[in-house]
Amino acid sequence: MPDYPQTQRIKSKPLRIGIFHRALVAEFAGNGLLIFMVLLGIVVVSQLIRLLGEAVSGRLAVDGVLALLGFSALNYLPVLLSISLFVSILLTLSRCYRDSEMVVWFSSGIGLTRWIRPVMWYAVPVVALIALLSLVLSPWALRKADEFKNELESRDDVTAATPGMFRESRQADRVYFVENVNAGSNRVSNVFVQSEQNGKLGIMVAQQGLQETLPNGDRFLILLNGTRYEGIPGQRDYNIVEFERYAVRIDTVPAKLAQSWPRTMPTPELWRDRSLWKIAELEWRLGLPISAALLALLAIPLSYVNPRAGRSLNLVLAIVLYMLYSNMIGVTNTWVALGKLSPGIGLWGIHALMLGLAVLMFYHRMNLAWPYRVLSK
Repeated sequence: MPDYPQTQRIKSKPLRIGIFHRALVAEFAGNGLLIFMVLLGIVVVSQLIRLLGEAVSGRLAVDGVLALLGFSALNYLPVLLSISLFVSILLTLSRCYRDSEMVVWFSSGIGLTRWIRPVMWYAVPVVALIALLSLVLSPWALRKADEFKNELESRDDVTAATPGMFRESRQADRVYFVENVNAGSNRVSNVFVQSEQNGKLGIMVAQQGLQETLPNGDRFLILLNGTRYEGIPGQRDYNIVEFERYAVRIDTVPAKLAQSWPRTMPTPELWRDRSLWKIAELEWRLGLPISAALLALLAIPLSYVNPRAGRSLNLVLAIVLYMLYSNMIGVTNTWVALGKLSPGIGLWGIHALMLGLAVLMFYHRMNLAWPYRVLSK
């Protein structure tokens, strides 16, 4: 066996570690992307079912479902990315334990803290994206969703009518049905309108209809070439009138103003206003990237797999710890908003506690790996 120079053996070790770290980061990213897509699919499907239920019940216009779905998904992205970051690191390092790769590295004299570098190479860009979403994009999405809802609710009954569906007016005194809509000419075809006045039921059916606006701002639905049936339900004396042109007044709806609440306010505005509720919201936004970075560090010692205790024990412990951490962040923010906790302790108290727990877990796991390092020497 040839005798290589000592300098060559020393230089080859960092090279092998660098190649392994790049492969590890690639595995982190692959697992994280897969977990994120699964979680995003679950959130999108659940929100889509909720929005479609509101659209069917008439509380939401059908053409607003996709836009509100996009705003809702954007609001959930910081939490989904944080979970994906934590679970992907946990699963990848647990796989290294199960495949005895950790034993090999510990036997080579490499401690558990050397895994912080590849984990941070993967976690820092994700944490930066979470910070961008939580501080800028998520409040913007919530604000735009509120404005879009108010715009939909401010539309008149005819404009909000969906082709092929019966729709009741906001005053609950009319029912509209439009079969087709010609967007270019502002005309509708096969129009059905049911109204009740003075105890008499009136039904109007027309082949075509259009909207007209008078100089004073009043709006009317003009029915062309139709028939009106009027009478009292249960009696036979109905009046039937055929018409060429019939005008139905469209009740105007006052435009709603978007309410300013802490979840929709821009982050600089929260920073300028020092009220408790807004401070709590600011701490929630800052806590999302901080907690994501701490969870990435906690995943390193939590990924330890003891073959005698079973492979899923570390996953159960990690899930319980994540739920406690997430709930305690929400609890401390609520206490800050209610004045039961100072803002400084509310922001840094729970995160400092988790950082101390991470240090203790690193110390504990490094002591477990100590025999392998002794044998390597």
